Amino acid sequence: MAAMIATPPEPAAAGSAARIAAARRVVVKIGSALLVEAGTGRLRIDWLEGLAADVAELREQGKDVILVSSGSIALGRRVLRLPEAGLSVDQSQAAAAVGQIRLARAYETVLAPHGLTAAQVLVTLEDSEVRRRYLNSRRTLGTLLDFGVVPIVNENDTVATDEIRYGDNDRLAAQVASMAGADLLFLLSDVDGLYTADPRVDPAARRLERVTAITPEIEAMAGEAGTTLAKGGMKTKIIAARAATRAGCAMAISAGDVLRPISALAAGAPCTWFEAHGDPRVARKRWISGMKPRGRVTVDAGAVAALGRGKSLLPAGVTAVEGGFRRGDPIEVLGPDGAVVARALAGYDAFEARLIMGHRSDRIAGILGHPGRAALVHRDDLAL
Repeated sequence: MAAMIATPPEPAAAGSAARIAAARRVVVKIGSALLVEAGTGRLRIDWLEGLAADVAELREQGKDVILVSSGSIALGRRVLRLPEAGLSVDQSQAAAAVGQIRLARAYETVLAPHGLTAAQVLVTLEDSEVRRRYLNSRRTLGTLLDFGVVPIVNENDTVATDEIRYGDNDRLAAQVASMAGADLLFLLSDVDGLYTADPRVDPAARRLERVTAITPEIEAMAGEAGTTLAKGGMKTKIIAARAATRAGCAMAISAGDVLRPISALAAGAPCTWFEAHGDPRVARKRWISGMKPRGRVTVDAGAVAALGRGKSLLPAGVTAVEGGFRRGDPIEVLGPDGAVVARALAGYDAFEARLIMGHRSDRIAGILGHPGRAALVHRDDLAL
C-alpha cells in the first residue's frame, strides 16, 4: 500500500488550498444526486446558488471554470411524471430533452447575479474519439473561456445511443479536462473520497488522502453506484482518474453535499487526491508527437522562425503539401531543408491546405468560398 500512496499525507487544508490557488483551469463535475432531490425530483436551487458563488470566486481569481453537469434526465423525469428507475431508452431521451432546458436555465439564473454568462455544450463520445469533432469541441470550449463564459457540459442524451455514449459524467468530465488542458478536476460526489473498502458496510475502511498511481489494488477498492439518481460508482471515478492524470490533470473526489463545495475543499474538507502525471500542456504535446503522421507540409524559413517563437502556422508560410490527410489528422511540418521541425494536428484537410498555401489568412474566405480559420495549424495543436 505504501507504494501506491504518498505518505505522510499533506494537511488537507494546505494541500487542497495550494492546488486550487495554483490552478489555471478547473473542471467541476456535478452529479444528479447533488442537483436534484431524491423522491421529489426538484432542483436544489440553494445548493446551486452556493456552487455559483464558488465559480464566481474562482473566476475572480483569474481561473477558467468548466462545469460538467448531470441532471437533465432527473429534472425531465419529474415533468413527464416518469418513475426514478426502469426507464426505456426512448423515455430517458425524452426526459433529457425536457430536462436539459430546465438545467441550462437554472445555471443561467444562478450565474447571472455574479456577472457570469453560461453556455450549454452537449457532446457525445464520438466528439472526443473523432479527431475533427475533438478539435471542434476543444476550440469551442477555448473560445468560450476566452470570452469569460462558463461552459456547462453534458452528454447529449437526446441523440446518443449505447454505441456512442460515455454512459456517465465522471468519464465525460475526465475527457473534458483532457480536451481543455485543465489543471484540476473535481468530482463532487455523495462520498468524500476513495476508501479501502465500502465504509457503509466496513467500519474499518479508511479514506486515502493521496493516490500516486492507479494499481490493481486501487481498482479493487472501487464499488458500485450508491444512490438511485447516480449512474456512476467508484469504478467510473477510478477510470476517470486514470484518464485525467495521464493528461496532466490532478483529480479530487470529495463530498459535494455542502452549500459551498469548492470553498469547503479549500478550507480542508476531506477528499482523495489523484496526482497528475506531468503538466497538461506537456502531456498534450507528447500525445501529438507520438501520433503517426498522415501527411506533411513544408514551410519557409520565416514560418520556422515563427513556430520557434510559439506562433501558429499560417498558410502564407506553407510552400508544399503532401498526402491525403483530413482535418484533425496528425501531420509533419518540414523546414525548407526537409528536416522535421514539428508534428501537428492539421487545421484543414489536404485539399483545402493546397488551395490556401502561400496565401495570407485574410484571403482564405475568398479562396474557399466560406469563412475559414486563420491558421493552418493552431499553436495548441503543434509540438516542436
